[in-house]
Amino acid sequence: MKIACVQTDVIFKDINANLSSLEATVRSEVNQGTELTVFPECYSTGYCFDSLAEAMEFSESVPGPSTDRVAKLCAELKTYVVFGMLEKSGDDLFNVAVLIGPDGLIGCYRKVHLPYLGVDRFTTPGDRPFEVFEAAGIRIGMLICYDGGFPEAARVLSIRGADLIVLPTNWPPGGSYMAEFSINCRAMENGIYFAAVNRIGMENGFSFIGKSRICSPVGATINSIDDASPGILRTEIDPMIARTKRIVRVPGKHLIDRMADRRPEMYAAICEPHSLKRPGRDEPV
Repeated sequence: MKIACVQTDVIFKDINANLSSLEATVRSEVNQGTELTVFPECYSTGYCFDSLAEAMEFSESVPGPSTDRVAKLCAELKTYVVFGMLEKSGDDLFNVAVLIGPDGLIGCYRKVHLPYLGVDRFTTPGDRPFEVFEAAGIRIGMLICYDGGFPEAARVLSIRGADLIVLPTNWPPGGSYMAEFSINCRAMENGIYFAAVNRIGMENGFSFIGKSRICSPVGATINSIDDASPGILRTEIDPMIARTKRIVRVPGKHLIDRMADRRPEMYAAICEPHSLKRPGRDEPV
């Protein structure tokens, strides 16, 4: 599968303009052979809302108007798209990434780990298991921004068979080290492709740093934009590389398999509930 990651700005609170830009970009990418085009977190709405009520005005059901609009495009072009949006479900607001293909909505991921920042101050933590979805023979897992700093999330998706994890994100200043180190590490430790797609520009007093990156299953950087310039990263995903977990370096003397060599019986502490207070939610800032 040929994929493209779109590092771009977003127009705050203008869903129509952002989806129009998405449509134009996807058409251009399909003409170049791209099969999956990935856009940043909260791409359709923007991120820096100041209240739950304000953000709710720009949230939608999933499926809903925005996913239907992109599904129509994907059906016409026989392509796949991932983008970030805000989902309204009853009284809850979720920060989500959606995967859409020629046959419509394939999957929706609700962000599990929430920083005290932007709209995530008001969203509800994701309440669904980490799930892998298939698109044109590629097994795709979705995470969002802050999730990338929690190795457990990527590991679960890898155990469930992901070839590729896509991470739509809105990294502000302070996120540089995540961009420069964590993405490569998540790819290497799981033997998968990992694509982090950040936005750029200014919004409601916050700037975004870009630094989008695609990494290979050995943790090498395949392609990156090392600043906050607009651009598109492209590469080709070979699922057999991601599915070959046993690496023979010296026959009979040196081989590794990070899935088979795991020791889950030693990891119980990871799953123990904690009593720590979350900054800005359980304790004052």
